[in-house]
Amino acid sequence: MTLPSLIGASVGFSGLVNTMQQLTVEREDGTLLRAKALPNGMSGYLIGKIVLVSGMAIVGIALLILPGLFMFDGLEIDAMTWVTLAWVLVLGLVATLPIGAVLGSLFENPRTMGVIMLPVMALVGTSGIFYPIGELPSWIQGIAQVFPLYWLGLGMRSAFLPDSMVAVEIGQSWRTWETFGVLGAWAVAGLVLAPIVLRRMARRESGSTVAARREKALQRMPG
Repeated sequence: MTLPSLIGASVGFSGLVNTMQQLTVEREDGTLLRAKALPNGMSGYLIGKIVLVSGMAIVGIALLILPGLFMFDGLEIDAMTWVTLAWVLVLGLVATLPIGAVLGSLFENPRTMGVIMLPVMALVGTSGIFYPIGELPSWIQGIAQVFPLYWLGLGMRSAFLPDSMVAVEIGQSWRTWETFGVLGAWAVAGLVLAPIVLRRMARRESGSTVAARREKALQRMPG
């Protein structure tokens, strides 16, 4: 059960954490400022990030799936496995990439991102990735089901596990339509919010602000 859950978590981390980290680092080193100066630079930058992070996610998933097929018994692999994997992967990335960009725009210093990593790791621990969520208190289940990480894990479990394993899930169901609906809602919200936030962030970027960040970074370096 943990293997498909980790596949879902890998998608979530790629879209959320990797995007957030890259955006924060490239904001500090002036990459965003240079992109802003080009025609349609921000759009090109975002498209490039989407392609890069999506490629990283696919590689990470392959590194989990290929050994797992040989190491673990009980996985159910058929045509529907790959269909479900494909739509959960695509919708999961669309749901998490914009949110990662929004969160990344809130931090000017990459070293302060540990603030957001603590709640993210807490969410992983309560989203059924390593432990059946049905065994957790109902209020924790309710919080976990608000966020896409739980639904990514559930979607991947529905793709790779036999139907007999659904007994440990909430409602003894894979809840395919609910998975589609929640991930779709996060995708729509992110796609609406991210361009607005990124445009405002880009307007605040200037050569002086980038230089100030570099100066602070140099002051933090030892010796």
